[in-house]
Amino acid sequence: MERCDVAIIGGGPVGAVLGALLRRGSQSPLSVVLLERHLPSPVPASEDVRVFALSRASERILRSAGAWESLRSTHYAVTPYERMHVWPASGAAREEGSLTFDAAELAEPNLGCMVSNSALQWAAFEALKESGGDVRQVEVTELDFLPDSVRLRGQSPEGDCQLQAKVVIGADGAGSMARRAASLSLEAQDYQQIAVVANLRCERPHEATAWQRFSGAGTLALLPLTDDEGGAHKVSLVWSLPRDRAEHMLSLSAADFVAELTAASGAVLGQLTLMSERRSFPLRRSMTEDYVRERIALVGDAAHIIHPLAGQGANLGLMDAATLAEVILHAKREGEDPGAERVLRRYQRQRQGENVAMALSMEAFNRLLAFGGDPLGQLAERGMGWVGQSPWLRKIFAREALGLGEKVPQAARLKPSDRSWLRR
Repeated sequence: MERCDVAIIGGGPVGAVLGALLRRGSQSPLSVVLLERHLPSPVPASEDVRVFALSRASERILRSAGAWESLRSTHYAVTPYERMHVWPASGAAREEGSLTFDAAELAEPNLGCMVSNSALQWAAFEALKESGGDVRQVEVTELDFLPDSVRLRGQSPEGDCQLQAKVVIGADGAGSMARRAASLSLEAQDYQQIAVVANLRCERPHEATAWQRFSGAGTLALLPLTDDEGGAHKVSLVWSLPRDRAEHMLSLSAADFVAELTAASGAVLGQLTLMSERRSFPLRRSMTEDYVRERIALVGDAAHIIHPLAGQGANLGLMDAATLAEVILHAKREGEDPGAERVLRRYQRQRQGENVAMALSMEAFNRLLAFGGDPLGQLAERGMGWVGQSPWLRKIFAREALGLGEKVPQAARLKPSDRSWLRR
């Protein structure tokens, strides 16, 4: 039977970036096999309606994995944004009570980048393959946990296949087969909300700004994108609404939909026009009690899902990948078994607390601001105004969103010219 050091189940950006970091992080690389049922193919950024807001830490992780340059070369796939402007239902954009984070206050070139899902996934796959990782079209159906390894069984276009790995990584999303096979329990909460997403053309330029309004009945975000002419008249919509309201909005004609959307945004970017189909996905929070057991670890959506209110899901997943890669590579250098539970627990200790804190924070924002109106919600709105008036507080929140703290893996602290972690 074929053997490898690490088998990654799931071919999303988090799993592929983890594989590339494992390959690039050692002078004697681990053997890495990624198993994915549907291999990705390039999709023009203009046709992708799902967009991620990547932090500075995520950008550095992608650079460390060798994916950033490939991503930057994708036509209009990456749009830096310099500001984030937030305002409550009770006020208007740019008026008292609103809040603006500006990269200039931090002496940073931008606050992050908007990246299409398909472009990010393709760049991560290319980085993994360029690093020497093995990518296979396989649907994994069974895991057998042995004392010193895991046997994986699955189906490929050529038929049955088997593989034996020292460590298995579950990067296979919300419905994770790896999580179920490892009997890792999941606690979930359905928000009874739906996110409506689409690409739009805006009458006024977006000013390299992410616009977000807490409407009192959900959250409306207009995220800046680069249009086909290289201009600033395209945005990505993420509109979180109660289920009934979302279904009503999806049933409207395009003209009626954009009329309601323009009104809900306070016409902050003028008249809006649909450039794509409307899509939707249900919103929920989920957390596994444990990210690891002997021979297996979960990353990204397989381990945790949070409300998309602040666009932090992808950033948390990439931080998982960088942290787990660092833990496994350190164990290899020290002569430890990288699949031992005591080793994998180090990853869980570093990531679980931060992920839970972010999930609870987003839940509080959703409850108090997106659906505010009661006394606590009114107090939260005033608090947002206080933050907006304090440069010191704005800087604290902005630096946290950028991922510029000290408690991050080495790959997330790198400057573009720094590759010292590869030699450690």
